[in-house]
Amino acid sequence: MGEATERQTVGELRLGDIIYSNCFPVHARLIDRPREGDPKLVPGPPSLLNRLLSEREIDVAPSSSIEYARNADRYRILPDLVIGSKGPVRSILFLSRYNPSRLDGRVVALPTASATSVVLLKILLHLRWGTAPTFTWFDQSSENPFVTGADAALFIGDVALRPGLHERILYRYDLGEVWYTATGLPFAFAVWQASGGTPEQLACLQEMLVASREYFEENHARLARDYSEHFGLPRRLLDEYWRGLIYRLDEPMQEGLRSFYRLAVQIGELEVAPDLAWA
Repeated sequence: MGEATERQTVGELRLGDIIYSNCFPVHARLIDRPREGDPKLVPGPPSLLNRLLSEREIDVAPSSSIEYARNADRYRILPDLVIGSKGPVRSILFLSRYNPSRLDGRVVALPTASATSVVLLKILLHLRWGTAPTFTWFDQSSENPFVTGADAALFIGDVALRPGLHERILYRYDLGEVWYTATGLPFAFAVWQASGGTPEQLACLQEMLVASREYFEENHARLARDYSEHFGLPRRLLDEYWRGLIYRLDEPMQEGLRSFYRLAVQIGELEVAPDLAWA
């Protein structure tokens, strides 16, 4: 298949684009240097992209890894693409007025924009800290959960990266770091999942996204400068954040994903741990 035909084929796809900065490195070329024949980008927070993918309003999205587990019979995973970390992730932050082991019966606020991170927190609260709090939801873009009575809260994405976020809250945990300390495995927060598209289209898209990731790696410093204002983060912090994440779904990352699914089964968030079905 020629390059022009490949691009035309991919151009028929609708690709979800997480509005947080963590997705940008894989979609960098498509955003920074768009070309005719690129897939149509559909922006949104993870929770919205999960719904659009489920309703087939988009064909592919870097959706929450727990979303795949809950719909493994309907989705396929694009190889070698992930938003993950091996240790601190910086953008998944759990803040608590109390030591997490003392949160029994207390209120923990969960962001409506998240899915995977919420399950990860529940795993760590139950299996790592041995506590059973009460949960409530909040909109992290407009609500302060500590003002409305929460004893602890989870923050994700660029909100969690903001300097000085609720700096008076004593207990502060990067969930990527807590997971890695507990398991020795990297953590996959999102994988590129397909609910539509032909095998040919998805193979072409996967190649395009790998090339886009390489474009980012070659231009990360300039991209951090150019998109600092867009994401509302200092250039240096943005570049350090990007380079601290992992975007390759290699064997260790896959094992971390399988371990996450097994533990989600243990706490009742999944019925079974699914196999990884590739596009």
